[in-house]
Amino acid sequence: MTRHEQILERLMQHLERFKSESGELHADADLINELGLDSVNVMDMLLEIEDEFDISVPINMITDVRTPRQLADVIVKIESGE
Repeated sequence: MTRHEQILERLMQHLERFKSESGELHADADLINELGLDSVNVMDMLLEIEDEFDISVPINMITDVRTPRQLADVIVKIESGE
């Protein structure tokens, strides 16, 4: 399993508790439109992710993030120093 896959798996576990009843959880689900997250949920999740992965996610890196897969991409970039 690649690092990206490991991160995505952990993100999906975090998102399980945030998803709406009608939202389908998959790697390309829109965090807001499909899963029903609001800005508070997104910030809560982001804080948990920063703690778990021991990283700091700059706001400018997540402004275009819409899916768990895209968020995993950002985390991989941060961990690799890009």
